[in-house]
Amino acid sequence: MVWKTLGEEGPPVVNVNGPRYGAIWGADRRLLGLNNIELITDRPLQINLQEMKQVKMNWPDRALIASIMVPCVEESWKAILPLVEETGADGIELNFGCPHGMSERGMGAAVGQVPEYIEMVVRWCKQYSRMPVITKLTPNITDIRRPARAAHAGGTDAVSLINTINSIVSVDLDTFAPQPTVGGKGTHGGYCGPAVKPIALNMVAEIARDPETQGLPISGIGGITTWRDAAEFLALGAGNVQVCTAAMTYGFKIVQEMISGLSNWMDEKGHRTLDDITGRAVPNVTDWQYLNLNYIAKARIDQDACIKCGRCHIACEDTSHQAITATKNGMRHFEVMEDECVGCNLCVNVCPVESCISMVGLEAGMLDERTGQTVNPNYANWTTHPNNPMARQAAE
Repeated sequence: MVWKTLGEEGPPVVNVNGPRYGAIWGADRRLLGLNNIELITDRPLQINLQEMKQVKMNWPDRALIASIMVPCVEESWKAILPLVEETGADGIELNFGCPHGMSERGMGAAVGQVPEYIEMVVRWCKQYSRMPVITKLTPNITDIRRPARAAHAGGTDAVSLINTINSIVSVDLDTFAPQPTVGGKGTHGGYCGPAVKPIALNMVAEIARDPETQGLPISGIGGITTWRDAAEFLALGAGNVQVCTAAMTYGFKIVQEMISGLSNWMDEKGHRTLDDITGRAVPNVTDWQYLNLNYIAKARIDQDACIKCGRCHIACEDTSHQAITATKNGMRHFEVMEDECVGCNLCVNVCPVESCISMVGLEAGMLDERTGQTVNPNYANWTTHPNNPMARQAAE
């Protein structure tokens, strides 16, 4: 468990007493995303430290990580680290990601967006503490690899990501104030929950496949709600995952469901340990220019499963490639015209019936511009093939 972020002794942290969360819901009011404007803990540092010590005494076999955020000043870090260490905590997580409130004071994302600051603070923490250091990264940056490299250079033992994403989730159209609204005003906050998972997965993968941070342990964060979410983070290089919004939504017991679901899936697939799946998907993540442009797939509609709703036709007709017919013999009937289908799979994604539309790989290749021969769609050496524009450019 990671304790809610601690601040230094001194002026108290004061949170808003009005609403702290904005939300995005799905059609069934399932919570998709939360926007929070809450700050770090507003409870006195000494009370937090006493409780951490007691928790560690009561459950010595569980890992307790202290999240810390203090000003980017050496003396501030030097002062708080021994206090945290005395609790018996197993490690610290440097909160370099919080995008609101604290960042205006030169902390949180204000540090995480400057690689030089990250490396500097990590070095202080390694110098003044025995505890392992996890550096929590902000997603509010252009290239997530740069802060990860800086943390690695500073000697961090691991990185965790992502922290929340800068956001305004909605505007009240009666008061014209952002939600959540505090006394008639709103502010940007940190976005989290299931909706941020795709962004988190990409950033985890970027660090896992970066040669400069290869082998650096990663703790995956961002929208993890089910065992499948956890497995996807592990497959992309995370060694463990953290859960917050899902616990806020469904309670702590959701973690038990994740553990049992992951265990059952591993048994079904014959995976004996987490090492069997950790990082397995990383070699299959590549840059767009290295994709095999000879691979061809077409959409197929299962007529027995089709409910004739027409969503595939409308999507393809209005915004894609006009490749799905709407009638046959005067009857409502949807079928893919293979000559027009480019394999975009938009129809698969808008179809409300699972597995009704599928993508089928075809044994056909594009024409080689130089030889005039049909290229095998599974051409093994695409990185040097003349049809690859990057390879052509390099050759020329």
